[in-house]
Amino acid sequence: MLKKLMPSLKGYGKYALLTPAMVIIEVILEIFIPLIMANIIDIGVKNGDIGYVARAGAAMVLMAFFALIFGVLSGRFAAVASMGFAKGIRNKLFDKIQEFSFANIDRFSTASLITRLTTDVNSVQMAFMMIIRMLVRAPIMLISATIMTIIINARLAVVFLVAIAVLSAALYFIATMAYPRFRAMLVRYDSMNASVQENLIAIRVVKAFVREDHENEKFREAADAVRKAQLKAEKLVISTMPIMQFVMYCCMIAISWFGGRMIIDETLLTGEFMSFISYVGQIMMSLMMISFVFIGIVMSRASTIRIVEVIDEEIDIKDDSGKDDLKVEDGSVVFDNVSFSYSKNEENLTLSECSFEIKSGETVGIIGGTGSGKTSLVQLIPRLYDVLEGKVLVGGHDVRNYRLAALRDGVSVVLQKNVLFSGTIRENLRWGNENATDEEIEEACRAAQAHDFIMSFPKGYDTDLGQGGVNVSGGQKQRLSIARALLKKPKVIILDDSTSAVDTATDSKIRQALRENLKNTTKIIIAQRITSVSEADKIIVMDDGRINAVGTHEKLLAANSIYREVFESQQKGVV
Repeated sequence: MLKKLMPSLKGYGKYALLTPAMVIIEVILEIFIPLIMANIIDIGVKNGDIGYVARAGAAMVLMAFFALIFGVLSGRFAAVASMGFAKGIRNKLFDKIQEFSFANIDRFSTASLITRLTTDVNSVQMAFMMIIRMLVRAPIMLISATIMTIIINARLAVVFLVAIAVLSAALYFIATMAYPRFRAMLVRYDSMNASVQENLIAIRVVKAFVREDHENEKFREAADAVRKAQLKAEKLVISTMPIMQFVMYCCMIAISWFGGRMIIDETLLTGEFMSFISYVGQIMMSLMMISFVFIGIVMSRASTIRIVEVIDEEIDIKDDSGKDDLKVEDGSVVFDNVSFSYSKNEENLTLSECSFEIKSGETVGIIGGTGSGKTSLVQLIPRLYDVLEGKVLVGGHDVRNYRLAALRDGVSVVLQKNVLFSGTIRENLRWGNENATDEEIEEACRAAQAHDFIMSFPKGYDTDLGQGGVNVSGGQKQRLSIARALLKKPKVIILDDSTSAVDTATDSKIRQALRENLKNTTKIIIAQRITSVSEADKIIVMDDGRINAVGTHEKLLAANSIYREVFESQQKGVV
C-alpha cells in the first residue's frame, strides 16, 4: 500500500537513500566496538600490555566518534526525507480533491478529508521515517550482533534464537488484531472533527440559541468516543513492550547463569563474556526498535489505506473526451429527456424525463416546492453532476463535449449557499475574472447592487472579509456572489435562490440591471418569490423531480394549480 505513495517522495529520494547508507556505516562501526573491548581485556589487560590497551582504546573512541557523526547524519536525512514525503502526499491529496466532482465530494465528509490531510499524513510520515532509519538499523544490528554472539559462543547464542522466534510470533498476532481497531479509531476522529467543524462554522447560531452547553456535551461525547477507541487500539499494541522485556530479561538471566558457569569451567574468557553482554545490549536495543517500528506501521497502515482511498477515488466527471477548441458560443440550453440520480440508481431518481428548451438571451424562472429538484436541475447545466439518461445541451453542444474549464467559463453559477473566502472584497470578486480591471469590478458590483454598501466601508473594495465572509451580512454575501459571477461575462448565468436574503426592492433592482446589462446572456433564476420570476420570458414549474408546466406568468396563473397556489399564498402574506 505504501508503494502507491512513493511518487510523493519526488525531490527527496536522495535523502531517503542516504539515510540507510549512513545507518549501515554507523552499525558497522558499533558492531566492532565490543570486539575491541574484549581484546583489550583478554589481551592487553591480561598480558599487562599498556601500549596495546592505549592503541585499542584510541581506536574504540575514534570508532564511537564516527558512529555518532553518521548517526546524526542519518537522523537529519531521515527527517528531511520524511517531511518532504509528507509534503508530497498532502500536495497529491489536495490536488486530487480539487479534481473531485460534486458526486466525489459527496462520498467523503469534509471532516474526514481534513483528518486524512493532517492526522493520517502525520502518522504515515512518522512510519516512513522509522522505516528508512530504524527498520534498516534494527535488523542489521540484530543480525550482526547475533552473528558475533555465535562467533563468540554458539551454545550461549542459542538462547537468543529461541527468544527471537517467540517475539516474532507475538508481534504477528498483535499486528493482525490491532489494525481494525486503529481503523475504527480514525473513523471516530472523523466524527470528532466533524463536530468541531460544524460548531465553529455555526458558532453565531450556537450563541444566538444559547446552545453552548449542548455543543459542549456533544463534543465531550465525541472526544470520549475517540478516547475509548484509541484505548482499545493501543492497549493491545503497548503490550508489545512488556512481552519483549519479559522475554529479554529471561534471556539475560539464562545468559548470566550459563555464561558464569562457562567462565568457571574456563570455556569462556572474561573479555568474551563482557563483549557477549554488550552484544546482548545491542540485540535488546534492536528488538526495542523493531517493536517501535512495528507499532508505528500498525498505526499508519489504517492511515495509509485512508489516504490511498482518496488518491484512488475514481473521478466521477472527466473531460478527457472534451474538445479543446470548443467554447460556449451562445446561451441556448436544451434538456432532452433528462433523468438524474445522486446515487446513480434508476429506481431512485431525483429528476425524471425533463425536457425543455431555452433560447439564448432569455430570462427563465424556476419555481417549485422544497425537494422538487430545482437545484439538481440547474447543476446539470455546468456539469457539476452528470445526467443518468438523456442529455443537456449548452450552445448547441452536449455539455460532455466541452472541456470543464470552457463550459464553466461560459456558464456562471451563484450557488444556493454563498461562499466567500478570506481576503479583501476585491480579491474575492476577482475569482470571477482574475484580470478584471477596477472599472469592470465596479460595474459588476453596481449591477449586483453591491457598490453602495462596499463604499460605506472605510476601506471600500480593500475591506477584509474575514474567514468565510464573516464581516458582511447574508444579503451582502449574496450580492457579492452575484457580482463575482457577473465578472465572468458568461453566456448563461444561474441564480439559485441567490436573492432570498435581500429585500424586494433590491431584488427588483438586481433583476432590472441583469435585463439591461446582460441582454445577450441567458438568465436562469430559481426563486421562492413569484415576484422574482414573474417578468421572466418563461417559467418552469417543478414538482417531485418532474417538469409540471412551462409558460409565462399569466398563462401559468390561469392554467397551473401549483403555480396559482404559490402565488395566492404569497399574495395573502402581502395582505
